[in-house]
Amino acid sequence: MAGRFEYIFPSIRGVQAGREHYISMCPLRLIPRIFLFDEEELRPELRAQRVLNKQRVPEMARYIVANPKDYTFSALTASIDGKVQFEALGETSSERSIGSLRVPMTARFVINDGQHRRAAIESALHENPDLGDETIAVVFFLDVGLKRCQQMFADLNRHAIRPTPSLGLLYDHRDEGANLAKEVTERVPVFNGLTETERSTISNRSIKLFTLSGIHNATHALLSGLELKSREEQANLAVEYWIEVSRHIPDWLHAKDRRVSAADLRRDFIHAHTLALAALARVGNALLSQHRSDWKGRLKKLDSLDWSRASSGMWEGRAMNAGRLSKRSVNVMLTGNLIKRHLGLSLTADEQTLESRFRKKK
Repeated sequence: MAGRFEYIFPSIRGVQAGREHYISMCPLRLIPRIFLFDEEELRPELRAQRVLNKQRVPEMARYIVANPKDYTFSALTASIDGKVQFEALGETSSERSIGSLRVPMTARFVINDGQHRRAAIESALHENPDLGDETIAVVFFLDVGLKRCQQMFADLNRHAIRPTPSLGLLYDHRDEGANLAKEVTERVPVFNGLTETERSTISNRSIKLFTLSGIHNATHALLSGLELKSREEQANLAVEYWIEVSRHIPDWLHAKDRRVSAADLRRDFIHAHTLALAALARVGNALLSQHRSDWKGRLKKLDSLDWSRASSGMWEGRAMNAGRLSKRSVNVMLTGNLIKRHLGLSLTADEQTLESRFRKKK
């Protein structure tokens, strides 16, 4: 709330690195009014934060507006350039840490961490002004100059690591694609127990064969463009397809039963990599689009496909480049082309064009 000449923030006082800082709850409607950005035209060495990436803001704002009862925003961190006064609640040790932070209205507030959240809040308030009564935590530091603000920005972001795509999917219960991938992983026997749900890469010694992000992307590609009426129908068809594929790749089942190590499969076979899952999804999409009545029968030819990495004449330039597996989209398409031809499926115009280019290079 604001007095005649100052803002008054109910706050908790703390000490970090020998300096006082304050934690307060600010109404969202106050955020755009008092927190400023550095001028974008200034050179980086004269700013205390990165330039705002305006492309990120609409998505963040939509997240707030679309989930008014279920959004979560972490605290902002800001510096105050001005003479502030903290009035403690009392004289006891606990009371001295609780009180009111009085900040002159002439003071300047600069966000050290959270400028995109601040911009998203401003945008969301335009769409839903009722959000203005809600609050967000703000950590206030006293400004001690540009260098200190720049160092604060560097320190705050030094250890900020985005979660892996797999972990983000695992913990996301709002996104339908994430929920579908988790259901498919749970219901397909070879996925259940062989899927890495925390990391999006698999270490050499891991007992896992698949990643949740790989299953998510492959299932999305599998169902793309298919006319399915419900979420249940999507899940059932995806589960049915991946179970059928697994019947024709016995090594997956052997890994599930621990009769062969996942590490050995990754070393020796194409089918033990995310690339193959993505290619099989492309093949499945064609099967389900063009051969819905007999797609399972056509998949039987997978039994005779040589997945061995040692068959370099077959896979080099498609799944492998100089002997190394590649997940590039061009490699996924070329791998899918080979599987399609093996199953007697026709190629799309784009696939045929890429296939022709590939053959000219050989």
